[in-house]
Order: sequence, then structure tokens, then C-alpha cells
Amino acid sequence: MSGATHPTQRDASGLGVARAVGFVSPALLLIGLFLVFPALWTIYIGLTNYTLTGPNSVAPSFVGLSNFMAGLDDALFGNAVWLTLLFVAGSAVLGQNLLGFALAWVLRSARPVVRRTVETFVLLAWILPSVVVAYLWTAVLDRDGGTLNTLLGDGSTAWLVEYPMASLIVFNTWRGTAFSMMLYGSALAAVPPSQLETAKTIGASGWQTVRDVVFPHIRGHVLTNTLLISLWTANDFTPFLLTAGGPNHESETLPVFIYQQAIANGELGYSAAISFLLLIVNLLVSLGYLLLLRRRA
Repeated sequence: MSGATHPTQRDASGLGVARAVGFVSPALLLIGLFLVFPALWTIYIGLTNYTLTGPNSVAPSFVGLSNFMAGLDDALFGNAVWLTLLFVAGSAVLGQNLLGFALAWVLRSARPVVRRTVETFVLLAWILPSVVVAYLWTAVLDRDGGTLNTLLGDGSTAWLVEYPMASLIVFNTWRGTAFSMMLYGSALAAVPPSQLETAKTIGASGWQTVRDVVFPHIRGHVLTNTLLISLWTANDFTPFLLTAGGPNHESETLPVFIYQQAIANGELGYSAAISFLLLIVNLLVSLGYLLLLRRRA
């Protein structure tokens, strides 16, 4: 019959349902074990008064949405949300995006030796372990004998104490720019050279060339890069290694706040509820990104 569907149209590989499920089941098992189960367990813990020590660590009670409501009323939680937004906007959306694009734009016409040297140093900042990078920056920003104070000839500024968020923003911009640089470098290679030459011929400035010629070709890459680095930055725990959220909660981003509530205060149920709220925000940001991509398409 003309309306019948041939079996190969339903199963192009010819494996059959049983074999196909067998092939993907190990991956599904790993996803369920390491992603789905921890997420569901976090939701469950967030609905209880589970603590690190004491009676509630043995027999926690169900408290419903109390932890979520307490988080929304907690001034420290609001402070952590604001600092996280500042951290993401300053070091990811602006810092890494702009610096990464600037490096990719300049290096595209640089000598191969210069380009490889710069890319190597930028990549080193990205691939070094967080503990090592944090130690290096602590040595740079230390008040007594720190590299920055030595260069400035001023030994009285405690950068991590007096300007904690500014220090973290500069640190994270320096550390994470490599990804943006590589992504934009790949994107710029796809821009037609003829269009760049035409813009140069008619006397367009560098900014006009980027705005009118380059950006329309790399708009999707900009969206992808902004999403990824924003999510990574919002969930980054490295600031704890530099300031531990201090002084007086002035650099306590959400991951650090969750850690302090769970480990320092022992409030595992409350910290799990905050973690779930952070997960919801990540999902909403990702959904917004997908909607933007669909609108662009």
C-alpha cells in the first residue's frame, strides 16, 4: 500500500528496538547514576531539615518548602545572588567576551610566532589547576610582598580584603579568556575575506567592520560563548580559594554561600534548597538561549 511505512524508514540503522536500547543503555545508566539521581536526591534533601551533625542528620524531618522560603527571606542569600550577577556580568559577559574577541581579532593578522606564543600563555591560565592559579594570584595580590604592590611601590593595599569582588572579576577574566579567544578565533576564520577587504576599501573603521561585517557572521558564536561562560562562572567555586567569601560576605557568590551553609553551618537541607534554586536559574538561562537561537534561525 502506498500509505504503508517501510520498516527501514522507522529504523534506518536496521538494529531493531531491542538492540538500539542495548547500545544506549550504558550511557543512560551513567546519566541516571551521576546526573538524574543526584539531582533528585538534592531536591529531596532540600525538602527536609537534614543537617551535617545532630539528631536531624540521623532522622531528618520533612519540612516542605520551608527551606526555599527561608532562602528567599535570607539577606545573605540575596547578597550572594547580587554578587553572583556582578561576578558573571563583570568577568564573563563583559570581561572574557570582550578580551577573548579582542585577542582573536588582533591575533588573526599577527605573525605565527607571536600568535602561538600569546595563545600558549593564555591557554596556560586556563588549563592550570584552580588551586595553583589561586595560589599564584594570592601571591600577586598579597599586601606584604605581593607582586602588584611591589610594582606599584605601595605595600599598604590588601587587594583581596579592600577590593575583593574587583579582584575576583579581574582574576576570572584573566583565567577564563582562553575559551572565548579560541571560539572567536574559529568563528573569525569563517568570515569571508572578500567582505573584510571590501570594508577596508571603502574606508570603514575597525569598529564599523566588526559591527557591520563580522558580527552578523558570528552572532550565533557570541550567543553560545556567552551562555557557556556565564553558566561556568555562575557555578565556579574558585573564588572561595582566594577570599573564602570574605571579608564580611563581600565576595560570597552563590557556590561559596552554598558551601558555607552546608559545611560551615551544617545546614544540608537549606543548602540543597539553594542549590536547586541555582539549578532552576541555570535552566532558565539555557532556555532563554535556546529561544534566542530559534528566533535567529
